[in-house]
Amino acid sequence: MVKRQGSTYREISPQKKKTLENVLVYRIQKEFPRIGGPRIQQLCAQMILEVVHEHMRPREHVKHGQVLWMAVSVKNPPKRNQPLTETHLVPVILDVSVPADIDRVLDKVHYLERLLAKALRLCNQAYEQGGLLANSDLSEILQRRWSVIGHLLAEYEHKTGKVVPRRATLHDMGSGITHKRIICWKRYVEGKSPEDVACETYHSLDAVDRYLGQYDRVHHCRQRDMSAEQTAYMLNCSLSLVQEYLSIEKEIEGQTT
Repeated sequence: MVKRQGSTYREISPQKKKTLENVLVYRIQKEFPRIGGPRIQQLCAQMILEVVHEHMRPREHVKHGQVLWMAVSVKNPPKRNQPLTETHLVPVILDVSVPADIDRVLDKVHYLERLLAKALRLCNQAYEQGGLLANSDLSEILQRRWSVIGHLLAEYEHKTGKVVPRRATLHDMGSGITHKRIICWKRYVEGKSPEDVACETYHSLDAVDRYLGQYDRVHHCRQRDMSAEQTAYMLNCSLSLVQEYLSIEKEIEGQTT
């Protein structure tokens, strides 16, 4: 234990109080005097620092060709009318430029193929770090129209039967609707178990069961000669969703007959 000595201790010990946490406590006391007592104010300061430290990266951790980007957490699916300001964001480090990108330029690879390779890399890197990028994120990072990027990724998913981990697919946002087709295709055409489908499409087993269940319900309604409008009313869902599943069903039946 440090021996505390009279005047020396009184003169030097206040230096220990010169911390960012205490600066925040003071500011909270000043700006929000009704927020609570000293313990609550200090807890608020500590929570603020946790967020700040989580979203900071030392310069040596970001290399040439990389960028620090805020992605939506994989574990925070959207709710109805939920703004981005109320969404859990996570910092991810993305490789915007790597030697392979330069090689593709030198090899005169078509620019759309180069763009697709970058978009796929960024989506997978963000997912590996617990985040999901939207087409608008990719548009801003790669400086290309989001509609072009969205079309490229959707086309890639349709051709390969692989789901690209991004908000449009894993969080059911935007135009990324092919994941439903891929999930149903893997289950009913390829005969894979729901567990394998979940693993291969980056979805939870509950999500896979939900999509397959909706497909089965739409299929059942069609077998009873119900129209798309009647099916939507019966299942309490949108007409566009029913039409999407009917399109998937038609494609699957064309492969299984």
